[in-house]
Amino acid sequence: MMLDKNALEVFVTLAQTRNFRVAAEKLGVTRPAISQSLRRLEDRLQISLIRRTTRSLSLTEAGERLYAEAAPAISQLNQAVVDISALAGEPRGLLRLAVSSIAERFINGELLATFLIRYPHIEVDISVTDEEFDIVAQGYDAGVRLGEIIAQDMIAVPVSLRQRQIAVASPAYLARYGTPRHPHELLQHCCIGWRREPGVAPYRWEFAEEGREFDVAVNARLNTNDMGIMIRTACAGGGIAFGLEETYRPYIARGELIPLLTAYLPEFAGFYLYFPSRKHLAPKLRALIDHMKV
Repeated sequence: MMLDKNALEVFVTLAQTRNFRVAAEKLGVTRPAISQSLRRLEDRLQISLIRRTTRSLSLTEAGERLYAEAAPAISQLNQAVVDISALAGEPRGLLRLAVSSIAERFINGELLATFLIRYPHIEVDISVTDEEFDIVAQGYDAGVRLGEIIAQDMIAVPVSLRQRQIAVASPAYLARYGTPRHPHELLQHCCIGWRREPGVAPYRWEFAEEGREFDVAVNARLNTNDMGIMIRTACAGGGIAFGLEETYRPYIARGELIPLLTAYLPEFAGFYLYFPSRKHLAPKLRALIDHMKV
């Protein structure tokens, strides 16, 4: 049997105050409205809940039992509404994000550290993953991916500048094996490949020449899904690696890696924070979007 939550709240308030006038004032309704609500509830249950005289009000046995069960439930429901209202105001709560392992600006630490300082009531849970999956079905608030692989029905907010893939190698490797002048020459070099997960084919290296895009399936001597392994191996002279320019920028600045084939590597759309809808956007997610604009 489904009961009206408002009628139960009227009954609980009446049982607590033992006074129709006080209950009406507490709920912001008229005394006749209190009487009508109680009558409908008793008719629905087909049992009397309250004994009334001109001078007093008391609960029947059925009323005592219903009050014992209903009062805690009504209190919990009201508290839940208060808690949800708080979430709709000040940014707070758990923010779950699925972030690409190569979204350097997002996961380099600075952006997240300043966000945590600015919003002390938000907790962040980040899963670093390059799998493609439904973030809504998996319970995430948002994801961070390259714009070209985000589904069309998602809202996408840029979180980086335009990106560019580059090939890099250490000075020692180039001194030993020479410098490739065209992407097709990579087939004669030792390369370090990246794959998203076990069993998935390694990523094909993409280039462009005179407006025509093409890719090269390099003969990678080493394949991994860990960017750190790629970087360390390339710095140690183990081969030519390929990845986002901003990932390699610190190593290039220190002279540990040399950029290669830059004339064949155009820019493309960068990383985006994506989520399903702007309607009733949670303050915790709105806070992250605003923070990324600072």
